[in-house]
Amino acid sequence: MEDTLIPVLVVGMLFIGLPWLILHYVTRWKTAATLTNDDERMLGDMNELARRLEDRLDTVERLVAQENPEWQPRRIDHETKDFDPENVRRLERNR
Repeated sequence: MEDTLIPVLVVGMLFIGLPWLILHYVTRWKTAATLTNDDERMLGDMNELARRLEDRLDTVERLVAQENPEWQPRRIDHETKDFDPENVRRLERNR
């Protein structure tokens, strides 16, 4: 009885248990890698908040520049022709 039980269990574990375990975790991995609706909504809210904060910072910089003409903003605008990645690295080092 034991002579046939052990090989049946080993074969069952190899051909049923192991593939089931692998496919189970592959499925979990694939579902965890996708964004849920809540994640997408949160990213949208964060993007909107970042845009509003950037608008506020632009307003503050404009007000400070009006009061003090010699003041130069520390931010670099990406749309200007003076934008250079080296300038960004230099600003990061000077923080």
